[in-house]
Amino acid sequence: MASISLAKAIRKARRGEGDIATPVVGFLVYNVGPYIALFMIWEGVHILFRPDPRFLPDVWRVAAQLMDLLKNGILIDYLSRSLVRISLAAGLAISVGVLIGLGIGLNATIASFLLPIIRFFNSIPAIAWLPLFIIWLGFKDQTIILDASYGLFFPVVFNTIVGVQTVPKVFRDVVRTMGGTWWHIVADVVLPGALPAVLTGIRTGFAYAWRGLIAAEMIVAANGLGYLIFKAQSMLLADRIIAGMILIGVTWAFLDYFILQPLEEATVRRWGLMQR
Repeated sequence: MASISLAKAIRKARRGEGDIATPVVGFLVYNVGPYIALFMIWEGVHILFRPDPRFLPDVWRVAAQLMDLLKNGILIDYLSRSLVRISLAAGLAISVGVLIGLGIGLNATIASFLLPIIRFFNSIPAIAWLPLFIIWLGFKDQTIILDASYGLFFPVVFNTIVGVQTVPKVFRDVVRTMGGTWWHIVADVVLPGALPAVLTGIRTGFAYAWRGLIAAEMIVAANGLGYLIFKAQSMLLADRIIAGMILIGVTWAFLDYFILQPLEEATVRRWGLMQR
C-alpha cells in the first residue's frame, strides 16, 4: 500500500496536482533522489575497491571537509563572493543583451546580417577569452565578471532576436491600426511576445556564465569557489576539491530550480503558447 501511495504522489507531482506537500514530494523524488543514489554508488565503489583516499576520498571524508570549511567561515565567504560576481555579470549581460537583441530583432535586414556573427561568438567559450581579458583588465574582479558576462550575453542576444522575429507581424499591424506608436508596439506586443525566448536564453546562458565564472576564479581570483578548487589542487587535497565541486553543482542546482526554472515557467505560462 505504501508503494502504491508513493506512486500516486509521484504521478500527481508530475502533473502538478495534489495538496501542498506534493511539490515537496516531487522535489525530493526528482531532485534529491538522484544525488542520494549517486552518493550510494560512490560509497559502494569505495567499499569494494578501497582506493587511496588521497586520490579518491569517501563520502564521509568529503562531508567532513565541507563541515570544516563551514566552521572556518571559508565556505560562506567564498560562496558569497562567487554569488556576488555572478549576480553582477548577470545584471550586465541581461540588461545589455536584451536591449541589443530587441534592436537587432526589430529590423529583419540587420538581423539577417548579424546573426551569423552572433552565432560565431556564441560558439566561443568564455574561458577562451580569459587570457585576452587579463591582458586588457589585469587580475581583477572586473576580469572575472566580464568573462562570466560573455558566457551569458550572446545566448541572451540570440534568443531575444529569435523571440522578436517569432512574434506574428499581424499583431504589430493591429496596434498600428488602433493608433499605437512604435513604443506601444515594442512594449505591448514585441517584448511580451519575445519574453519566453528571452527567459530560455537567460536560463541556458546562465549555465555558461557560471562555468566561465568558476574557471576565471581559478586563474584570476584569490577567493571564490573556483579559487577554492585551484588552491586545494596545489595542496593535493582531493577531498577539498570534490567538496568544492559539490558546492558548485549544488549552488547551480538551487539557482536553476528555485529562481530560473520558476521564472521561465511563469513567463511561458503568461506569455507563451502553454495552455492552462
